[in-house]
Amino acid sequence: MKQQRGFTLIELVMVIVILGILAAVAIPRFINLQADAAQAATEGVAGGLSSASAVNFAARSARATNGAQILDCNQVWGAMQGGQIPGYNITAAAVTAGNTVTCTLTNTNVTPNTTASFTAIGIN
Repeated sequence: MKQQRGFTLIELVMVIVILGILAAVAIPRFINLQADAAQAATEGVAGGLSSASAVNFAARSARATNGAQILDCNQVWGAMQGGQIPGYNITAAAVTAGNTVTCTLTNTNVTPNTTASFTAIGIN
């Protein structure tokens, strides 16, 4: 007689149970990625604003006709190539020339809104 080979019903049921447990653990991690992605996007824009402010300060310090005047957090958009990004708002705060201030950026494209901070450098 030939011996039959294959999986038993118990083995197949156990594999299905294990896959179900893994799926139950993994799915909540993937569902929450949207909130993490929105926060990362906001932090990326905030990083771009900090960089634009620093480059603008260096360019305007070298030659007064270069760059943009920054005396308020909202004016940093003018130093960023492409200007203001729709759905992102900056909380207004005054910046004195030669000093820095921490500004707050809010992403209103997502619910709930995400926020990040960036540094603005004031210059006339």
